[in-house]
Formats: sequence, C-alpha cells, structure tokens
Amino acid sequence: MSKKALFLDRDGVVNVEKEYLYKQEDFEFIDGIFELCQHYQEQGYMIFVVTNQSGIARGYYSEADFSKLTEWMIREFDKRDIKIEKVYHCPHHPKLSGECSCRKPKPGMLLEAAREFDVDLANSIIIGDKERDIEAGLNAGLRETYLFDETAQVKESKATKIVNKLDEIWK
Repeated sequence: MSKKALFLDRDGVVNVEKEYLYKQEDFEFIDGIFELCQHYQEQGYMIFVVTNQSGIARGYYSEADFSKLTEWMIREFDKRDIKIEKVYHCPHHPKLSGECSCRKPKPGMLLEAAREFDVDLANSIIIGDKERDIEAGLNAGLRETYLFDETAQVKESKATKIVNKLDEIWK
C-alpha cells in the first residue's frame, strides 16, 4: 500500500532563505517547522526535503559541504523525534550544467521519492516558498500544495493555498 508524504522545500520553508547557504552557523530554522513536521508525522506522513542547490553547479560550495549541512539538519529533526526519510537535491543549473529532470519545477525529485519509498503522490503534500515548488508538486500529480510566503506579498499562485505562517496549513 502506497504511503503519503510531506515534501518540503528547504531554503525558505525549513530554514530562513539565505543566498547559497551551506554553513551550519548561517542556518536558521523557520518558526513552526518542527511543529508542522510533528503534526504530519503523527498523521502518518513520511517527510522528505526536496531542494534545488544550484550553488553546487556554480562552485560556491561542494557536494561535501551540502552533505555535511544536511546531516546536521537531519540530526536537529531527530532530536525532536522527527524522521526526515531522505533529502533529495538538484545540484544542477541549466546554464552551467545543462538541463536535468530534477530541478524544480520539474518533478524528478518527487518522482524519485515515489519510486524509492512507494509514495502515493496524489495524496501527498508539498510546501514551498516559490511557484516552481508548487509546479513541481503539480507536475508530479500532487493535489495539495501550499505556497509559504512570510511577507504576505504573493497574491496569486497555482497552490491550494498561500500561507504566511506554517501553522496555517494544519491548524
């Protein structure tokens, strides 16, 4: 039986958006991310992070830098009894490394998670802070999508709902 999943973009949803973030000391969790994940985990959702990381293609940081930060981030969730099943990332940039199937808005990372973990995409959720996150979810067949915009400046989206706080999704 397929399982439902919560897909989270990293920069701007899990952590405060900072350009080309790869250092632990610059990483700041978004208010409410742990509570959101605990809620969905209790509802039986597997949790995945799906993140574009063009800083790797640009040479700003390495795969090893990204992995080190990711391992630390997963441990921070573990400390709160939240299991991040896997973090998928796209290290590409179309102008630098050519086209790929994983860079959002393409659904590659979500489709890979579905194959690897038997995820029921139609009953899964994605939360992103950019329209390309929402489009990746829709392109993968998700019916529930949330655009997280702390600034409340986005007025239109293909998302199911635009939210200013993460707890607006589940409360």
